[in-house]
Amino acid sequence: MAGLHGTHDILAPAKINLHLHVTGRLDDGFHTLDSLVAFADIGDRIVIEPSASFEFHVTGPFAEGFSPEEKDAGPHSRNLAVRAARDLATATGRDAPIRIMLQKNLPLASGIGGGSADAAAVLWGLTELWQLPSGSASWLPALAAGLGSDVPACLRCRPVRMRGIGEILEDGPEMPEIPVLLIHPGQTCPTAEVYSRFKGPFLHDADLSSITGFESLVERLRQNHNSLTEPAVSLVPEIAFVLEALNAQAGCRLARMSGSGATCFGLFDDSTARDAAESVLKNRHPGWWIRSGMLNRPVRY
Repeated sequence: MAGLHGTHDILAPAKINLHLHVTGRLDDGFHTLDSLVAFADIGDRIVIEPSASFEFHVTGPFAEGFSPEEKDAGPHSRNLAVRAARDLATATGRDAPIRIMLQKNLPLASGIGGGSADAAAVLWGLTELWQLPSGSASWLPALAAGLGSDVPACLRCRPVRMRGIGEILEDGPEMPEIPVLLIHPGQTCPTAEVYSRFKGPFLHDADLSSITGFESLVERLRQNHNSLTEPAVSLVPEIAFVLEALNAQAGCRLARMSGSGATCFGLFDDSTARDAAESVLKNRHPGWWIRSGMLNRPVRY
């Protein structure tokens, strides 16, 4: 939200792939997808404020996982949040005298779009801080896509269906707020390695018709899949134990891996069942990263 003196404190929400079908492989090696994406009120935090020069600082429980190049504020930084700010400054002819502070709350390389969400939050925050004209909406998605295939969807920050390599976006079906539990087993699951282990089959686009609420959404999702689960499990076997643990919890209607892993999610009947599952699983698996929240709760900024 906007604060005093132009400071913006922004939630960069976790991106959850409710289903993910790998539908093909292009000549350049990239895979095409069909995925329904929703966002949780769990995420990193980005604080942007005016400064005498461009600065970037990382804090939070997963900050130490960043390489020096990912903590760098310079023009050759490998951090998507920094690149987003610098690319937007170049596109708008600004010097970018700002300070960006990233509180890294989401595990790294975890299949929930942390870096993409951070970049999208920076783009949104700077359009507000710099009061960019409404016409910027026409070219901003292309700038976002240049940063990564998930950034345009994260910029929308509402249910969206992704196709192609992420460049084809359409509004997702209307969905209620849904209690969700996110679990990461504590082992990274590099996307490139997961895709290298994917041996097929290619799947068709999912049928998302007749979704009118939670029950019909769960029914449809059960007919769909995450094509990357098997290769991810072959890389991080504990993913299978996470899914088994979620499925065993009372009130869990669907358990699935998000993205290329290793984060898994459980959709629950209600918050009481979700909170009970969170308590049980935290006690049984103290080494897992476990967070409860809501899908589709519009609290991003």
